[in-house]
Amino acid sequence: MFRVGFAYDSHQLAKNRKLVLGGIEIPFHKGCLGHSDGDALIHAICDALLGALALKDIGSHFPDNSAEFKDIDSKILLKRTISLIREKGWQVGNIDTTICLERPKLKDFIPIMTEVLSNTMGIEKDQLSIKATTNEQMGFVGREEGVACYAVVLLSNNRVTE
Repeated sequence: MFRVGFAYDSHQLAKNRKLVLGGIEIPFHKGCLGHSDGDALIHAICDALLGALALKDIGSHFPDNSAEFKDIDSKILLKRTISLIREKGWQVGNIDTTICLERPKLKDFIPIMTEVLSNTMGIEKDQLSIKATTNEQMGFVGREEGVACYAVVLLSNNRVTE
């Protein structure tokens, strides 16, 4: 049996914040605002994983008004989400993501993100695709006011349906 999940997340960019995407810190003069570390890519992946199994959303599991999650490393949230998926008998088939960010260019960081996230989730690197694009200077992404991330996941289990 298979299940598909899709998600979108965005965060405002602000000065005096670290830019954390895909579980790594990227040198830049702005970073993502958020209750946690603001890693919009990981948040989108978590939401897609949860959505595939109709388990609500990331905010239901890790509320942004909880002191427990204040400034938390989003890789911890991803590990917990993967554990929940596995407890329910599901495994990741593949994950496809896109980061929309005008600057900085992410091409050189994508292999490191892939390594970090695949290790965090306990999946093979070829099960995770991370792509980056700009918004051609249009909208909040194009004006460098924020970042947007999309994720789609395929989950599978061994149940046979009749």
